[in-house]
Amino acid sequence: MAVTYIKRFRMEVRLDRVPAEAWSEIPEGYQLRAWEPRLLTQHADIKWESFRDEIDVHVFPCLGDRDGCRRLMREISGRKDFVPEATWLACRRSDFSTSPQACGTVQGLMTSGREGAIQNLGVHPQFRDLRIGQALLSAALRGFQVAGCRYAHLEVTVQNTAAIRLYQRFGFHRVETLFKVSEVQFA
Repeated sequence: MAVTYIKRFRMEVRLDRVPAEAWSEIPEGYQLRAWEPRLLTQHADIKWESFRDEIDVHVFPCLGDRDGCRRLMREISGRKDFVPEATWLACRRSDFSTSPQACGTVQGLMTSGREGAIQNLGVHPQFRDLRIGQALLSAALRGFQVAGCRYAHLEVTVQNTAAIRLYQRFGFHRVETLFKVSEVQFA
């Protein structure tokens, strides 16, 4: 094991300044499901599928463990600052199944009366580059607006350039550079 530092950006946006062209609806054949407690396991499982092979696991080990993601979802959804309006599950509709297949998730917390925090926006690798992340981010930001927020922020690992480009299209800008301590096991 070696101790290393993972570089992350804290980014924020003023919600009334999100460019009109950034807002997105869910692509054809998919749907967004609003938060309901009975969807907790689906949120947790797709969170695990989305993050388990990503660098973020070195910073947040619970993301690499299915049970860890379930604990994390229970913790997030049980907090008094949890924002259900900013918490969404993306699913692929199917003609062959009665239950849609989860393919992405996002959660929201309220860090102050005016600011929301995006938590764990993740899309299963098989469903990336289909605008699902963009639709989830749109829904979460709209949810923060409904909850009365003026700003939203998030943290992203610097190596996740696709996510950074997405956030920049929405008007997010870097306000801080953070270094998270991580123990990385080299093979």
